[in-house]
Amino acid sequence: MMRDFLIVGGGIAGVSAAARLSHLGSVTLVEAEDHLAHHASGRSAALFEPYYGLAPVVALSLASDDHHRRAHGGVLSPRGMMLVARPGEEEAYEADRKALGLTEIGIGAAQAMVPILASGALVRAAHADHAWDIDTDLLIQNFLREARANGAEILTRARVTGLSRVDGGWQAETTAGPVRARMVINAAGAWVDGIARLAGVQPIGFMPLRRSMARIPAPEGQDPKTWPMLMGAGESWYAKPDAGALIVSPAEEDPMEPHDAWADDMVLAEGLARYEEVVTAPVTRLLASWAGLRTFAPDRVLVIGRDPGEPTFFWLAGQGGYGFQTAPAASQLAADLIGDRAPALDAATVTALSPLRFA
Repeated sequence: MMRDFLIVGGGIAGVSAAARLSHLGSVTLVEAEDHLAHHASGRSAALFEPYYGLAPVVALSLASDDHHRRAHGGVLSPRGMMLVARPGEEEAYEADRKALGLTEIGIGAAQAMVPILASGALVRAAHADHAWDIDTDLLIQNFLREARANGAEILTRARVTGLSRVDGGWQAETTAGPVRARMVINAAGAWVDGIARLAGVQPIGFMPLRRSMARIPAPEGQDPKTWPMLMGAGESWYAKPDAGALIVSPAEEDPMEPHDAWADDMVLAEGLARYEEVVTAPVTRLLASWAGLRTFAPDRVLVIGRDPGEPTFFWLAGQGGYGFQTAPAASQLAADLIGDRAPALDAATVTALSPLRFA
């Protein structure tokens, strides 16, 4: 049977696209792993910071705001963002502060919010309320219910091993059997260029970058649930409250081949050391550690649109660190373009996101 849409990839990009496209036709989504959201989507910092990223990314995030707040009761809860700087980091700090729209506060005010901050280690601090935790599992499940309610077929353990043109569309060979569809939507995360090669489509040059994270106990006597997310100037590290503990990341961007990533112990130790330099509570043990691959296009902007050489091959890729926060608008744009509807986003943003920029 010929389906209308074959979506390759079961992260937030693929699942949200399945929900949107299920209103336009028959959908089959294939995911290589045993369950959905296994790779980057399952290892997210789960923060909605709408001013994080370049201008087209910010436009997508702002366009996703209403969905995050209201659809199915919303998926956001208050968090806030705090940026701190040590001596010598003032220039990077000021660039970040302006880009993220943060307000300068005194070190004393920062300590009132996060009591473990070491006053002698910091020279600047800024804060804003416009950052929220995302219930990422709920967001995925909401999109998944919508897709299935409209008849979408979701296949796991279905790694794509071949893609070839057939009369009327494409045939994908997968480990769960063949799938035929009129259009392929490439939402394969770190593997998007590989999927393009299987289809005989020119790769764009995406780069998967590893980011490691550690979960550590909350400092003794402290309850961090109301603390904002903390970020070092130049995004040199971050720390985020998480279910009574803290997630700390060195915020590294180490190029990697697509694979099931794991944390590098030395890189993680360096990041934890940078965090420890600005707090009074040392890290004594880890509860867990992991890593994910944040995959970027060469210009670090998402790629959403029909391939210039093969219009039945659609790119929904390069989410980088913005996948969850941009998913509602990114998937809506994909559906608008595929359904030949006028996008809600402005024309300049649509052009900035198009794969035509790499043609």
